[in-house]
Amino acid sequence: MSYREGWEPVSSETRSPEAKLGLLDATMIGMGAMIGAGIFVLTGLAAEIAGPAAILVFALNGAVTAFTGLSYAELAASIPKSGGGYAFVREIFDDFASFVMGWMLWFAYMIAGALYALGFAPNFIELLHVYGVTPAPDEVGAVMLPVVDSGLSLGVVLAFVAVLALVALNAVSTAASGSVETVFTIVKVSILVVFVGFGLTSPMFSGAEFQPLFPETGGAAAVLPAMGLTFIAFEGYDLITTVTEEVENPRENIPKAIFVSLAATVVVYLAVVTTAVGTIGAGGLAEAGEAGIATAATSFMPTGLPVIQNGGALIVFGAVFSTLTALNAVVIASSRVAFSMGREGQLLPSIGQIHYRYGTPFVAILASAVVMLGSVVLPTRSAGNMSSLFFLLSFVIVNVAVIRLRRERPEMNRPYEMPLYPAPPAIGVVLNLVLTVVLVEYLVRTDPLALGLSVGWIALGGVVYVALNRMRTRSASETPSGGPSPSSGPPATDTEAEIATEGED
Repeated sequence: MSYREGWEPVSSETRSPEAKLGLLDATMIGMGAMIGAGIFVLTGLAAEIAGPAAILVFALNGAVTAFTGLSYAELAASIPKSGGGYAFVREIFDDFASFVMGWMLWFAYMIAGALYALGFAPNFIELLHVYGVTPAPDEVGAVMLPVVDSGLSLGVVLAFVAVLALVALNAVSTAASGSVETVFTIVKVSILVVFVGFGLTSPMFSGAEFQPLFPETGGAAAVLPAMGLTFIAFEGYDLITTVTEEVENPRENIPKAIFVSLAATVVVYLAVVTTAVGTIGAGGLAEAGEAGIATAATSFMPTGLPVIQNGGALIVFGAVFSTLTALNAVVIASSRVAFSMGREGQLLPSIGQIHYRYGTPFVAILASAVVMLGSVVLPTRSAGNMSSLFFLLSFVIVNVAVIRLRRERPEMNRPYEMPLYPAPPAIGVVLNLVLTVVLVEYLVRTDPLALGLSVGWIALGGVVYVALNRMRTRSASETPSGGPSPSSGPPATDTEAEIATEGED
């Protein structure tokens, strides 16, 4: 009996996970992940740094990530394996480089989970506030812990509970329907369309003032650190590639889904940020912080509606709903990266195993949960900074992977080839590196906690890599002559054999 990407025990005759997701489902996976917590949580923080130029921040980030989107599309069409960026790098680079990629991507998803949980908390409190259940988020006191006789903010408690609940759900069942994700995403987008519609027709927007576009302190240069902070809002289309083997005709549908989801998300983001800045202003957004969009909605949405009562509650509900679904997505994504690394022998073997009863990567989910739960005590800004930093670095590697694959396997079957090669991946490498340098410089000045934790995670990865290599070497030396080596990794899957065959065509 062997286990494959479908998260359940399968017989050795089963060729691959069953492909049930169509183009629409794959597109909605990307949009569902991108149109999540980022737009609700980070808009206010971006306005605090860049002022009204927060609109420009989201537009430029969309352009920057589009170059990496082209690389993801070509790699996914050429290497139709589940696992996303880690699977691509594992196919192309050596053991250490693929480990570093997986280690960074795993961390990025886990910290993104903490960010989404921290974004869920103030929006959930704001929803209760709209209905008069609690005071405003900034007026809610701490929750006392009787055992240790100390208090935690209600936001941290709610973030912790959200992570715990979704981790528990994913640990016992990862069955998720593509059609359900499609419905959820359509609902979220519809709510944001309502927000934009009421905002653009509001008297508040008619007096909108977007000047001066750049803040007095920092000027146009303030756009760059704000881009670094909000880059995570465009993380999501890469999630499409984590389920490649479950998508019908992936060589054609994965690239299409990446482009459509990214383009639609950029349009939605620009409309929402423009509406928010145009109604309560950059100052109002900055003051509201993580609850910026919810605060804007409450200010101009109509009241006295049936059931909803306050029209702003609809948008606040959308923020709560989006942060939870985005959190759920990264719980799945982080555990799949860890599971893939364990299956490839780059983490403990137990992490790459499926639970005999639940049919889930149980240990991988629990390992991811430890970091997520511990990270909910971080400031929201630090969580966003760390996640953006590691996604930027991983995107650099993906762009380099495209260039290397073109050079080493020029005759490989490529159903989709990016236009104007090698310009897109080269530009992607440069732009992502520029944002990385700007973000690191910004962290040195304003967020040493995020920078220190990021360096610490990389250092921990080096220790883990060396320790696992020693374990494998010791196990190999103890293996009887002629027996299989524990360090040799799992046998090639059918998909890997197909890729190897195509590379020889």
